[in-house]
Amino acid sequence: MYLSFTHPVYLVFLFAIPLLIFLHFYSLKNIRGRALGFANYEAIARVKGIDLYSKNILLLVFDIIFLTLLVLALSGLTIHKEMAASSFSFVIAIDNSESMEATDLLPSRLEAAKVTAIDFVETLPFESYVGVVSFSGDSYTEQGLTKSKQELKYAIENVQIGEVGGTDIFEAVSSSGKLLKKENNKAVILLSDGQINTGKVDEAIDFANFNEILVHTIGVGTIEGGETSYGLSKLDEDSLKSLAYNTDGRYFNAQNKKELESSFKEIVGVTTKLGSINLTFYLIMAVIALFLLKQVLLSRSKIMW
Repeated sequence: MYLSFTHPVYLVFLFAIPLLIFLHFYSLKNIRGRALGFANYEAIARVKGIDLYSKNILLLVFDIIFLTLLVLALSGLTIHKEMAASSFSFVIAIDNSESMEATDLLPSRLEAAKVTAIDFVETLPFESYVGVVSFSGDSYTEQGLTKSKQELKYAIENVQIGEVGGTDIFEAVSSSGKLLKKENNKAVILLSDGQINTGKVDEAIDFANFNEILVHTIGVGTIEGGETSYGLSKLDEDSLKSLAYNTDGRYFNAQNKKELESSFKEIVGVTTKLGSINLTFYLIMAVIALFLLKQVLLSRSKIMW
């Protein structure tokens, strides 16, 4: 394990710490001197139990830690260490066609697909690369490949019903393939109700096999179907099973939560590699927490700067 900084130039501000210490004690000395000039400070101290230096040292410690954390955050402190990662890079392809408005899975098929996609992201090791694509009659890259689960979940949550009609499965697979082009082990997690009316499944299978992409499909909906603005829409498992099995992937049903949870772990394929964790966000949170704690302590004390 080792540390690095994305913006090491900001580390120069750590030299402000000795200056902070000097100014702190210099100001205390002046305050104490003025107090002794107007009153018997030692007598007051004995009566009230006041020790100006010892009671202000806590504030100094707070300020030193506060400044140190802030500088480290600005410098982009990053930890590099061996950690678990998926041997695959993934693209999550979410069907956002009109049929995904159906309510046979509450509150809708699209919302159920988004929950399932986020569950998959949560299953992944920290260092896994994942992208997000939405597709209907065309496709849109919601998020390029990233290791940030926060960015992935935000992208998934913001997928809405598409404006272009139809469901083009080939467009979904080909767009996912473009994101995975430079990756060694490629896999697509495709969530759909299987209502494919644009683009042929055979073309998607050929593209996936030529580019060595595993396609795992998840059926979102019920065989009985659900109501949409244009009528009843049923889950078509056949096309989804065909796409998965002919690309060496697997088919799942979004209704079977227990099977999905165990299967996601099998799909991931964990390995170990050198990874990095940027601590900027966590350091900023620590700075905010420390600042609030200091304000609470000051409000409960009569200590003045």
